[in-house]
Amino acid sequence: MDEKPGLPLELSCVLPAPRERVFAMLTEPTELARWWGPRGFTLPAVEVDLRVGGGYRFSMQPPAGDPFHVAGEFVEIAPPGRLGYTFRYEEPTPDDRETAVTLTLEARGETTEVSLSQSGFATEERVALHRDGWTDSFERLREALAAAS
Repeated sequence: MDEKPGLPLELSCVLPAPRERVFAMLTEPTELARWWGPRGFTLPAVEVDLRVGGGYRFSMQPPAGDPFHVAGEFVEIAPPGRLGYTFRYEEPTPDDRETAVTLTLEARGETTEVSLSQSGFATEERVALHRDGWTDSFERLREALAAAS
């Protein structure tokens, strides 16, 4: 996937499940609703058209305040190893712009290492916001996978 100009974010985590299970958690609407978003947020609506050129749209409900929406288009789908998509806020702040997300899944025995690359941020503040959001989300994903095993 082409890198977008701007500031990058790189994160990785190890999850207690095989790649196929993790890939399903990253792409199936009912699974995404269990873990996506920072701690305290819920995902009351999830739409996923999982094909290159297909889109997704998530309604995110913060603990206080009005819901907001994130959306994008899938640019790479290679189960169970890679997933790439664009990411944009439908109600952006002035510093928001569309970014590019790539998730790479590597088998590590009975676990999976997920590497996240998100590029194209306008400001360090937006990078920090997404770093915190992804860190919380990955922890919630780890908890969901552990609870299911």
